[in-house]
Amino acid sequence: MTQELHIVGGGMAGSEAAWQAAQAGIPVVLHEMRPQIGTFAHQTGNFAEMVCSNSFRSDDDERNAVGLLHWEMRAAGGLLMEMADRHALPAGGALAVDREAFAQAVTERLRAHPLIRVEPGEITRLPDQGHWIVATGPLTSDALAQAIRAETGTESLAFFDAIAPIVHFDTIDLSQAWFQSRYDKGETEEERKAYLNCPMTKDQYEAFIDALLAADKAEFREGETAGYFDGCLPIEVMAERGRETLRHGPMKPVGLTNANDPTNKPYAVVQLRRDNALGTLYNIVGFQTKMKYGAQVEVFRMIPGLQEAGFARLGGIHRNTFLNSPTLLDDQMRLRSRPNLRFAGQVTGVEGYVESAAMGLVAGRLAAAEIAGQMLPPPPRVTAMGALIAHITGDADAKTFQPMNVNFGLFPPIDMKGGRRGRKDRYKGYTDRAKEAFSDWLASAPVSVGV
Repeated sequence: MTQELHIVGGGMAGSEAAWQAAQAGIPVVLHEMRPQIGTFAHQTGNFAEMVCSNSFRSDDDERNAVGLLHWEMRAAGGLLMEMADRHALPAGGALAVDREAFAQAVTERLRAHPLIRVEPGEITRLPDQGHWIVATGPLTSDALAQAIRAETGTESLAFFDAIAPIVHFDTIDLSQAWFQSRYDKGETEEERKAYLNCPMTKDQYEAFIDALLAADKAEFREGETAGYFDGCLPIEVMAERGRETLRHGPMKPVGLTNANDPTNKPYAVVQLRRDNALGTLYNIVGFQTKMKYGAQVEVFRMIPGLQEAGFARLGGIHRNTFLNSPTLLDDQMRLRSRPNLRFAGQVTGVEGYVESAAMGLVAGRLAAAEIAGQMLPPPPRVTAMGALIAHITGDADAKTFQPMNVNFGLFPPIDMKGGRRGRKDRYKGYTDRAKEAFSDWLASAPVSVGV
């Protein structure tokens, strides 16, 4: 009888791992503690719930490492990319989704799969027997986190991740805001107008920075220390690094023309991106924050166009837990001290929805092959998935290990024939090489994904 694969956590990584293993013919038990036991960041019991942004970032698979990761997941029959494509929203070259419809669709597909059994409840210890994937993400429960610490013999590393606020569209003043994607990026009119832009003059920007710096912030709990992940800094932390930092980051005014006042170039621009298919909700792009709720309302209503904003959700901040994976995991994503356990997702030290799902995809395939009595190597390191696995299982310096998004800096250098080429040519070289290698890896895999 084929052994079952147990997966702990129904987030991005756990959902994709369950799908991949079940499609390979392996019975899966998916353990999820929500909604019986909630977290402060999640609002439903759905699988693959998106708690921060609704974006999977760039969908350019020729010159962007994240887009390449999208391509690899689609090529591997990834459930999350299929559902993301089905519930996509205009986002000017990015892949953004209606988060509620997306999570509901993933949940329905997993629950309907004949080889997946969902078992509610919290897992509080690391099992000694059987095949398991721990994909509990950055909000691993205290009991399981303690069990992981006891097994690994070291303190888990942590950073703080922040959630951006969401605004009701009908409370935005469109006489001050306008629709436009930066540089009019997009193939359709809808894509070219995927973002709402709120302009600021220099005086308005300076007043906003003053208020941001003076606002009441959420305090860390006693004894809680961690660094922020640079790709998800709270806006007040960016402002503390310099008054112009935000104007060169999420509030940069480049590539935009104010449709309400085209002769005046904004000094800074706040962008909002549609958060659901109905277009009734918009999230403030890049505005993760640890300000207290009252301060958020006061400060964000200083933004032109948002003076009467109604908030469907205010920003928040939470502790993200992850392993020192380079010292703990082998290239099969197994815990060296207990190889019946694999880890996948953000808990391994990758950052981002796509990266988490991709690590779940690989873990599910590796586990399925092992259960079937076969050996599947990890994807080649010249692929996006392979580069991430190589980074978290050995390439990264364990002493300074921090969460990492996929990027071409993780890939082996490419030899561009014909001399020095531009960055776009090099990136295309990376993606061409990766696609060929990933296709070969899929074709040579001993476990075939079903249809």
